[in-house]
Amino acid sequence: MSTQSHPRGLYLLFVTEMWERFSYYGMRAIFTLYMIKALLFDKAHASDIYGTYTGLVYLTPLIGGYIADRYWGNRRSIISGGILMAIGQFMLFFSGSLHETNVMAASWLLYGGLGMLIAGNGLFKPNISSMVGQLYVPGDKRVDSAFTIFYMGINAGSLFAPLVCGTLGDTGNPSDFKWGFMAAGCGMLLSLVIFSLFKNKYLVTPEGKPIGLAPKRHHDSGEKMVHEPLTSIEKQRLAVILIVSAFVIFFWSAFEQAGASLTFFAEEQTNRNLMGYVIPASFFQSINPISVVLFAPIFAWIWTKLGNKGMEPSSPAKMALGLFFLAIGYLVIAFGVDGLQPGVKVSMLWLVSLYMLHTFGELSLSPIGLSLVVKLSPARFTSLMMGIWFLSNSAANKFAGVLSELYPDPAKPVPHFLGYAVTNLHDFFMLFVFMAGASSLILFALSSVLKKMMHGRQ
Repeated sequence: MSTQSHPRGLYLLFVTEMWERFSYYGMRAIFTLYMIKALLFDKAHASDIYGTYTGLVYLTPLIGGYIADRYWGNRRSIISGGILMAIGQFMLFFSGSLHETNVMAASWLLYGGLGMLIAGNGLFKPNISSMVGQLYVPGDKRVDSAFTIFYMGINAGSLFAPLVCGTLGDTGNPSDFKWGFMAAGCGMLLSLVIFSLFKNKYLVTPEGKPIGLAPKRHHDSGEKMVHEPLTSIEKQRLAVILIVSAFVIFFWSAFEQAGASLTFFAEEQTNRNLMGYVIPASFFQSINPISVVLFAPIFAWIWTKLGNKGMEPSSPAKMALGLFFLAIGYLVIAFGVDGLQPGVKVSMLWLVSLYMLHTFGELSLSPIGLSLVVKLSPARFTSLMMGIWFLSNSAANKFAGVLSELYPDPAKPVPHFLGYAVTNLHDFFMLFVFMAGASSLILFALSSVLKKMMHGRQ
C-alpha cells in the first residue's frame, strides 16, 4: 500500500496514535513493577490498582465519545485528552522522584496521575479512531486497509515502548522508574505536537472540508430524530454482539495478565540472562506487538484462502479459536512450572511461547470482534454497540486485576477462587486454562446458532 493510495491524514493519525500508544504501553510496562519495588505495595494491592486503572481506561471512552459528538468535536477532544495524559505521566515522574523521601506524597501523585490518564484516555481513544473513517467517502473500499494501517500504528507504538521505558526505568534501581515515566510523558507530548501542527492541513475530506470540528447546534424545533423500531433480524444480530461480548470478558481478563501477574513471573521466576545480559522483565511485553506485526499478514492470508474455498469459519467460530489459543498458551506455561519451587527460575522460552500463542488468539478474536460489531449493528446503533464492546473490555480489565491478586505468595495464605485453591504457579496458570478452555468450547458449540442469527453477515 503506497503513500499515494491513502489520504495523508491517515498517516498523521497513524503517527499521532503511535506515540500515544508508546506513552500508554511504556507506562504499563513498568507500572506494577514501580508499585511493588519502589512504593513497596504488595502484589495483591498492586494488582487491584492495575485492574481498576485499566478497567476505567476502557470505560471513560463512552463519556469522551459523547462529549465529542455533542459539544467539542474530535479535534478538541483529542488535544484536551492528550494534555491530560501528558500531565498524568509527569505526575508519575514526580511520584517516582519522591518515593524515597515522601512515600505519602508519592502515592497521592500516583493516584492523581492515574486519574489524569484515565480522563485523558477517555477523550483521546474514541476520537482518534473515529476520524480514520471520516477521511473517506461512504463506500470507499480503502477503508478496511486504512484501519489495518492504523492498527499497525498501535502495534508499532506498543512494540518499542516497553524497550525504551524499560531500559530507562527498569534498571534494578527503584529510583530510575521515574525516567521511564518521563519518556512516556515525552512520547505523549510528541503525539500532541505532531497532531496540532498538521491537523488543519491534512485532516480533511476528499473534497477538502475539515473533519473533526465541533458539531453545529440545531435550533430548528421542527427537526426531529427518527427512531425506527428494530426488526426481528436486527434484534437477533444485536443479540449476537451481546453474547459474544460476554465471552470477550473471559479472553481479555486472561490476556491482560501481561501487565500484572505475568510481569511478576518474568521478574521473579524467569531466567532472563541472555549471553551475560539480564533482560528487564518489562521487555517481555514487546513480544506480543512484535508477534502481531509478524503474524497478522499470515492470518489475513489464511482467512482469504479459506474464504476463496468456501471454508472460512464464521466470526464466532474464529473468536472461539482465539480463546482456544489463549488456553493453550497457559497450558504450555503450566507444564513449564509444574513442581517448580519458589525462587527457582525457568527458561524464558516458556514465557515467549505463551505470548506468541496469545498473539494467535488475539489475531483470531480482536480484529474479528471489532468488525463483527460494525457488520451486525444497524447504523443508528453502531456507536452504542461499540460502547458496549468497550464496556466488556472495561469489565475484563478489572477482572484481570482481581485474578492477578490470586498470584501465589509463599508468605501469605493460600488464595481461593470459587472454591479453587491456588497453592502454586501451576494451579494459578491452570485456572486460566480451565476458564478460557471452557469458554472456547461453549462458544464453539454456540457458533452455528449464532451464525444463523447473523443472517448472512459473517
